[in-house]
Amino acid sequence: MARYAPAFAEATPIRLSQFILEEMDQILASWDEYALTMTPAADEMSLVALRDHSEEMLRAVAADIESPQTEQERIEKSQGDSEDDPTDSAAADHGHLRHASRFTLIQLSSEFRALRASVLRLWLQQADRSAPAVLEQVIRFNESIDQALSESIITYSARESHSRDMFDAILGHDLRGPLSAITLAAEMLLLEDLPATKAKVLGGRIKSSALYMSSMVGDILEFARIRLGNAPIPVYPEMVELKPICMGAIADAAAMHPHSDIALHIEGDREAWLDANRMRQLLTNLLGNAAQHGTRDRPIDFFVATEDRETVFCIVNEGPDIPQDLLRDIFEPMVRGEPEEEALSHRTTSLGLGLHIAREIAESHGGTIGVESAGQITTFTVRIPGKNAADVAD
Repeated sequence: MARYAPAFAEATPIRLSQFILEEMDQILASWDEYALTMTPAADEMSLVALRDHSEEMLRAVAADIESPQTEQERIEKSQGDSEDDPTDSAAADHGHLRHASRFTLIQLSSEFRALRASVLRLWLQQADRSAPAVLEQVIRFNESIDQALSESIITYSARESHSRDMFDAILGHDLRGPLSAITLAAEMLLLEDLPATKAKVLGGRIKSSALYMSSMVGDILEFARIRLGNAPIPVYPEMVELKPICMGAIADAAAMHPHSDIALHIEGDREAWLDANRMRQLLTNLLGNAAQHGTRDRPIDFFVATEDRETVFCIVNEGPDIPQDLLRDIFEPMVRGEPEEEALSHRTTSLGLGLHIAREIAESHGGTIGVESAGQITTFTVRIPGKNAADVAD
């Protein structure tokens, strides 16, 4: 009796690698949805930035699943002994860019955990779980995801280590400058028959250098306190006069940057609901930043206005524009507006903590801080709510 093939052959279960390539859009949409939860780093990132190298990583995973692999190669891969360069891959680039975007290492790792779970959940809904090949594909997939995660962590950790090394190098450089100035001035003060006018000049240099160092050490301690305590800077606002706070900040900035020319303009009420000491610290940091990065022979305009339910401080300086790619992260710690090699060649505060602390103080007041830089004009604006507005917010 003749045998006849059925009219419709049983469908072959889709392989995991094929599924990844065919359902790429669905998988990437799931990636996007999860990446958006990575706050605060993801808050202002575009969809392109959030996706980063995700498609390239998935294509590499699909290719790796189907590539021939001996048992020895599997063992070497599991032990991190693969001959492939772990820093030359889409996953490695992903780790580098996530570090630049201020993702934490935990957030980076959780992206791969979510990707693994999402792909397997979607595929196993279609796969024949009883088929022997399914287990092998799951194993190969997990190996590939683990490899990608490892490559991302390697480059992320390398950038983190580099940042710490740069912090130490810049700290040593920046402290060495004022220390040398103090030492030289002290040696000259020990000379006999030194004119009084010269002694006064040298005393001023010692004071300026000491204040410079004190400000830097203060920023480092404040930054450490914020990170260790994981809490906002405490503020104790009360009704205070604005002019003494502003004049004090100008004096502090001028002591560290004697060449600076700061013009104060106050409009409206002369009182505001502030923590006077913290606000002076914030304004000193902004004025010092303007003196450091602005054009040396041009004045810095310092505007203060009390508007409806808030006090607004604007600090405007002329000078090179802040690059657009730095504007989003300018208030993050250790972000500098100049290349690293230039930061190490200038006698300036290069640690990049002043603006970060300024933001923390503004936010502790319930306020905001922002920056605009275009046409050789840079403006930092701080908005602090008044007492009534703060009470409503609470």
